[in-house]
Amino acid sequence: NAGLVLVVADDPGMHSSQNEQDSRYYARMAGVPLLEPSDSMEAYRMVGAAFEISERYDTPVLLRLETRVSHSRTVVEYEDERREVDLPYEKDAVKRVMIPGHARLRHPVLLRRLEELAREAETSPFNRVEMRSDRVGIVTSGVCYQYVREAFPEASVLKLGFAYPLPERMARDFASHFRRLYVVEELEPFLEEALKALGLDVMGKARIPRAGELDPDLVGSSLAEIMEMDTGLRDGGWSRPEATRTPRPSTLPSRPPVMCPGCPHRGLFYVLSRLKLVVSSDIGCYTLSVLPPVSGIDCQVCMGAGVGMALGLERAFASSEVNASYRGKVVGALGDSTFIHGGITGLIDMVYNRTPCTIIILDNRTTAMTGFQDHPGTGKTLMGEKTHALDLEALCRAVGVESVRVVDPWDLEGTEKALREEVGSDRTSVIISRRPCTLMQRSPHPVYRVDEEECTGCRRCLRLGCPALVVRGEKAWVDEGLCAGCSMCAQLCRPGALREVEDGD
Repeated sequence: NAGLVLVVADDPGMHSSQNEQDSRYYARMAGVPLLEPSDSMEAYRMVGAAFEISERYDTPVLLRLETRVSHSRTVVEYEDERREVDLPYEKDAVKRVMIPGHARLRHPVLLRRLEELAREAETSPFNRVEMRSDRVGIVTSGVCYQYVREAFPEASVLKLGFAYPLPERMARDFASHFRRLYVVEELEPFLEEALKALGLDVMGKARIPRAGELDPDLVGSSLAEIMEMDTGLRDGGWSRPEATRTPRPSTLPSRPPVMCPGCPHRGLFYVLSRLKLVVSSDIGCYTLSVLPPVSGIDCQVCMGAGVGMALGLERAFASSEVNASYRGKVVGALGDSTFIHGGITGLIDMVYNRTPCTIIILDNRTTAMTGFQDHPGTGKTLMGEKTHALDLEALCRAVGVESVRVVDPWDLEGTEKALREEVGSDRTSVIISRRPCTLMQRSPHPVYRVDEEECTGCRRCLRLGCPALVVRGEKAWVDEGLCAGCSMCAQLCRPGALREVEDGD
């Protein structure tokens, strides 16, 4: 009976995502209101407003953030005291159990609610008109409002914070002042489509890129020419001075993300790559092993997909003469928390279908990629309280996996031996690659150093892709400030030039 607010953070430019989905369309498909803050203060205000809207109209509310709003800081003034609400539960099966008979009753309710929400949007304080130039009118929302204000400080702006349902009367009134409206939004033409549906003359994605992240300079360069053509004026006083634009360095080297020094996943995927196996992976820190020099992943989609894809690949290769060489060489890889989240059912399916395939669970004792959260396998709740620790080995055996082995991924030889014995067998098997995330290491650890007289410059150690290993001249060199003491590089060094630093060295 209380409010429900769904918060999503889209990632234009894919700084840490695998896609650039525009979540605004979920609001339209579900028929729920959409709020888009442009800075931290608005985000703070919109959370409270979203709950008020949700409770007043009995609807979920979608609060859509973007990378730059989420990762920026602006002044936030504390406004309201926190309200403690304790509502009694009320049974309402017609509302909450969508059998066809109930759904037929609820759909008209949803449509009427959207009409009411559209009237709410017309008077929302999050929607406002800023009249300046009588030649240029721009419609925008979210962080793009900030880009517009920088790129075109004298342009008139319709800022939509309550972006769906669209405040149609406000949009029409704003459009009446201009020959054409320009729409600035990242990713899909969500607002542009809605405005065109009203019959308004709108320019948007024909000029502004549909892919990637925007910024003030890109917005300015995309629209300046068409604005000049439309108005007949060259820089009619709306664009910012050239001196304030951000210089763009052109000679910065590429710096792709890498796994940390000593990352236990590095050893495992190095061995997988060395054995030339077909690896289907989930998403996590280990996804970075797709990059050279490890290049240890063939395909990856989402949490839980690695197991199902491995099953499908193994089945496909089994019936393909062209791909017969890949039979028995498929493995699926996923993290411990990912396995608990979405891999167990896939493993059951694999056992049920008697698929000869090996699944590798990368157990680093935490959910590292998103901030070291605990999970059911760590023995602690998210609040740090002790609880039952899920036994991964027992769980795998309980669903029918007969061969379950545990390896230490820092032990390259032992890991390779286990893989050679399990991959290609006639049964489903599980290998648990267990080593705590290196960033959780608190006690002092050894470091390694290169004996330059012994080093031949073969660069075999560099195949690990460890950031602590570099080349100086013709020799390998270890940055001891980064070295995690994993010893994997020393295991690969045939001349024995990489050695643990003794006390006093």
